[in-house]
Amino acid sequence: MKLGFIGLGAMGAPMAGHLLDAGYELAVWARRPEATTALAARGAHVCATQAALAARCEVVITIVTSSADVEALAFGPEGLAEGFAPGAVHVDMSTIAPGMARDLAARYAERGIGWLDAPVSGGEQAARAAALAIMAGGEAAVLERVRPLLEILGKRIVHVGEAGAGQVAKACNQMIMVNAIQACAEAMHLARAHGVDLAAVRHALMGGSAASKVLELMGERMVAREFGAGIEARLHHKDFGLLLADACRLGVPLPVAAQTGQQLNALMAAGWGRDDTSSLLRVLEAEAPV
Repeated sequence: MKLGFIGLGAMGAPMAGHLLDAGYELAVWARRPEATTALAARGAHVCATQAALAARCEVVITIVTSSADVEALAFGPEGLAEGFAPGAVHVDMSTIAPGMARDLAARYAERGIGWLDAPVSGGEQAARAAALAIMAGGEAAVLERVRPLLEILGKRIVHVGEAGAGQVAKACNQMIMVNAIQACAEAMHLARAHGVDLAAVRHALMGGSAASKVLELMGERMVAREFGAGIEARLHHKDFGLLLADACRLGVPLPVAAQTGQQLNALMAAGWGRDDTSSLLRVLEAEAPV
């Protein structure tokens, strides 16, 4: 199977590397040519356009930032749709709006091209360890066709439902996770106000019912005040914009998520969008009365 890969960032580059390591013939394209250098040195073919990449591939995997980015890659000038032959498959592992995933699936179906929205959870560390959680939306037959590829990239692959369902699951994942980061920030903020040792509080909580991966990782960053590491907060801000817009459209009340969304807005306004989301603690500190 000839593969294509677009999105060679902190997560995409190691994912593409795993596919090369598994022996697949891989082609890549990037807006910044320098992003392809390391993979090209390992044998990946660099294409001049998205359409040229699609023309030589049976399956193309993308992992980029936004709904608009994915739509442009697929149906923009020299996009994937111009190069795909009928029967090809686009697997998008980005986090985008469920509605956009459904729309792209329908447009591809008119051309006889398969679609799978397969957003991931686990971050850069899981991408490097090939241990991602993959939430798939699309036709079951399409998923089964590309499952061997996904098994190279992740440890848990769940077919959630039809096109867009993977993105719904990812929105739920992000909502729970970032709300938990906000809760950790509030706990650390309260502990500091009492003048107690934050590391000791976190250690105590990790032995009780409040223990979680979020408290383990984000709580540690808050205690150490290492706000530069991890996932950039602007990406969680983007994700919350998507899920809150859908909640508004559907008339679904999400009171906790709405408040967390406002804290993310404040984080962005403070200029911390490229810092880790544990910076939600700094938002609370900035809001505290002098």
